[in-house]
Amino acid sequence: MAKKKQITIDDVAARAGVSTATVSRVLNGMNHKASLDTRTRIRSAVEELEYRPVRVGRALSMMQSPTVALLTPDTTNAFYASIADAIQTGTRRIGKAMILCNTREQAILQDAYIEEMRSHLVAGIALLGAVPSPGLERALADDMPIVFINRKSPYRADRPFVGIDNYAAGGDVAKHFMDRGYYPISVVRGPWDSSASRERFEGFRDALAASGHPIDPARVYDSDLSMESGYIQAEQLLSGPAPARAVFCANDPVAYGIYRRCGERGLSVPDDVALFGFDDNPLNEWLAPWLSTVSVPSVEIGTRVAKLFAGSGMASAREHPEQCIVPYQMVIRTSA
Repeated sequence: MAKKKQITIDDVAARAGVSTATVSRVLNGMNHKASLDTRTRIRSAVEELEYRPVRVGRALSMMQSPTVALLTPDTTNAFYASIADAIQTGTRRIGKAMILCNTREQAILQDAYIEEMRSHLVAGIALLGAVPSPGLERALADDMPIVFINRKSPYRADRPFVGIDNYAAGGDVAKHFMDRGYYPISVVRGPWDSSASRERFEGFRDALAASGHPIDPARVYDSDLSMESGYIQAEQLLSGPAPARAVFCANDPVAYGIYRRCGERGLSVPDDVALFGFDDNPLNEWLAPWLSTVSVPSVEIGTRVAKLFAGSGMASAREHPEQCIVPYQMVIRTSA
């Protein structure tokens, strides 16, 4: 196939009958530098020639591109995908593009993406599900504009954060279990280096202790945030002379895995085992309308993050960091 000729700013200038400097000023929004007739001719030439300006030079001159990056730990998780979609929608409205990177909860991948995004001169990074890593620590020391979502910064508490009060939510789940008289209780908690998982567990644990029913450490199981992990952990918490009557799960996918294992063992949810998830994954409405959970407003979180990228929001985040705590909701369904 014949290679299509690359249209340049010189072609636009020739078609419009003006200088390349005039075309550049108009395309960069400096409308006061040209008459209405000149601006009209330039825009007509751009459309006719299907000219697409190369933004690299502008990005280098400003040391910032009209692009933001979202680093997420799991692109297959519908809860994370909902946040990503809201951020993408919001950033598009302010004229920015979004790059999506899947860190898979791995520090080495997270660092690789952070360095790659720095080389692309992105306007900022939204870090959903941060893990401790040397590259992240360096980026924060360099005051790179990063906003943390769902999990707080593992190094500096003064960095911008958008999420819920996980400690309070964990406490509310414990109070619900106590009100229902569930006992014995088990917990399948998420990664300890995740502030979200850690605070959910601590809130749950402390509320149980305050009610006079401290949780047995032997009933606390560590897990990643997948269905497979929930399924594997279910074998232990459902076995023995005193299997769990109720389980607080690190997130909804963990609850899905436990639910499947309950069915295979002939156990009924909630008659034999009560399950409580976290996040209110968008899949629940279609696949798990039975699951009680803590609803985290993913769309609102994504919208709030997008607003930080608007104008000088991220640029000023270093001097005026935001701690944006959005409200959560207890959603009680048949599983608990």
